[in-house]
Amino acid sequence: MTDDKRIYTLSSEKPAKAVLKMGLPLVCGMFVMVLYNLVDTYFIGKLNDDYQLAAVSLAYPLMMVMIAISNMVGTGCSSLIARSLGAKDYETANRTVSVGFALTFVMSLLVTAAGLIFLNPLVELLGADKTTFEFTRQYSQVILIGSFATMGSFTFGQLLRSEGSATFSIVGMIAGTVTNIVLDPVFIFGLRMEIRGAAIATVIGNIVGALCPVIYYVKKRSILRPSLKLALPTAKILGEIFWVGVPATLETLLTAGAAIVLNNLAAAYGALTVAAMGISSKLMSFGSYIYQGFAAGLQPLMGFNFGAKNYRRMMALIRAGIAVITGAELIVMAAFAVFAPQLIDIFTDTAEVVRIGAVVLRANMFILPFVGSIAASRATFQAMGKPQYAFSITVVRQLVLYVPLQLLMNNIWGFGGMIWAQPLTECIMMLASLMLLFGVISKFMKNQEGL
Repeated sequence: MTDDKRIYTLSSEKPAKAVLKMGLPLVCGMFVMVLYNLVDTYFIGKLNDDYQLAAVSLAYPLMMVMIAISNMVGTGCSSLIARSLGAKDYETANRTVSVGFALTFVMSLLVTAAGLIFLNPLVELLGADKTTFEFTRQYSQVILIGSFATMGSFTFGQLLRSEGSATFSIVGMIAGTVTNIVLDPVFIFGLRMEIRGAAIATVIGNIVGALCPVIYYVKKRSILRPSLKLALPTAKILGEIFWVGVPATLETLLTAGAAIVLNNLAAAYGALTVAAMGISSKLMSFGSYIYQGFAAGLQPLMGFNFGAKNYRRMMALIRAGIAVITGAELIVMAAFAVFAPQLIDIFTDTAEVVRIGAVVLRANMFILPFVGSIAASRATFQAMGKPQYAFSITVVRQLVLYVPLQLLMNNIWGFGGMIWAQPLTECIMMLASLMLLFGVISKFMKNQEGL
């Protein structure tokens, strides 16, 4: 097991090469996931119904909540698995991956039950009005029924990445996205199910995405061996998972909450504005998935080396990671600056939606040089089993800066001010995150040298 090439990548590969090897497959896979997010928007846009287009955007925070909960399991388990492999504790690593499967199943059942019971109040909370309520309700209902597929697709891929199987973890993403792309026009137009059909196609795609990692484990191609006998968690493992996982969940929930605030503010400017911001948000996924992919690839590298107490390698990895992410984001930023109207025009024939969407996209693109450093810092703290630092970054980012700035700048400058709240937030948080990260790792290095 210790001679496996995946372990070599985690422990000894040159920093820049290790970051690329672990992160690039995830970025490529997440670009496919961008299509997953855009495909519903694209085909719904072809219905020439801006209210259904707005409904897809309004329902998106619900998906974020599901991802938040699965992120709790996936991040908590992945952190413990990577640290256990670094410390050569393979028994704990195998038990943890087994617990991850069991927790995902239980959590998804709770999400489905709670969501369906409180569906109407939930749709209102998402920001739907009388013009978008029924469409948002239809989409949300189907997504809730398929919560296990959505959460499993996300979590199981994380479990594979924790052992260095980054390339294999994207197979499910690609298979699920292709399925969704093929089925969307069938359900939306062929069966005339419109927005409900888009949701059904998404759920089926997620089922395929969740099955692929399961098959990989069943065929025993992974380093770890999940087992039903090991699925009952010990108090120690459960504590470790939730210690890292709960703050990760709260981070995503706070992000979803900020998105709900933004949607409600945007709703005051009309459904066309909501639709335009939704398209812009989906296009921003191209930039978001770059930093998320590299940060996700960086996490097992940092966790393994933290478990092995190789702090100098951690410093080299984080520097390489930030350089790679920032360079890639600047390329995406340039593309948005030049082609914003043309990109928005792909998804709608409404001139006003194109105009507003281009303005929003050209404002949002300024977050891209900053968010990579923030994501890398948070991923490193989670990998180290120090979620309090990652969570503090998110609390300050969302509650102290972003949401108050949204409200303040909207109140003073209106829509034009509101859309600049996030770029200002990310610039401040990049500086704060890096100062905190390098300070914490330097402390470990000094303590080790003093022994």
